[in-house]
Amino acid sequence: MTLDQREVRNAFGRFATGVTVVTCRNDRGEPHGATVNAFTAVSLEPALCQVTLTRRSKACRYLDGAPFAVNVLAADQLDTAWHFAGRPRDRAPAWAEGVLAPVLTGTAATISCQPWRSYDGGDHLIVIGEVEHLETSDADPLLFFAGGFRELAPRGHAHWSASLDCPDLGWFGSAAEFAPLTAAAR
Repeated sequence: MTLDQREVRNAFGRFATGVTVVTCRNDRGEPHGATVNAFTAVSLEPALCQVTLTRRSKACRYLDGAPFAVNVLAADQLDTAWHFAGRPRDRAPAWAEGVLAPVLTGTAATISCQPWRSYDGGDHLIVIGEVEHLETSDADPLLFFAGGFRELAPRGHAHWSASLDCPDLGWFGSAAEFAPLTAAAR
């Protein structure tokens, strides 16, 4: 059975993801980046993460056995996402020297990796990195859903309204204390 590529893309696009820029050095030693939303944690011990890049990407060539960083973009970095997706903006993103590879500034998180393994992923390359250094900020992440960039909505408490586990409204109030039954109470 042959699937229509547009249908496959639309179905995959129903999964909301964060937006990252994978950074490394090119064959001249200069910083290079590619916008990637196919990123996931793989393992805690050892700490591993995965990025998946289209084989047409220059970054695929540069990542072969090379350290890299996964820059989790902050909500205010839409121009950065577009810049590394092949639509450069007037003002280039700010670079910094990372622990293992060049990194971007102002991100929600930066995950610096040594190469672990690479796998065939059809028209993509699956790259696993061993995490060696982490930096995080309080910035909200930039999101991608259904072919467009998004932001998190403000936090609310609506999630508790349908739960009997709400600490204030559930079965027991937040001031409830529990003690074992005494023999007289049994």
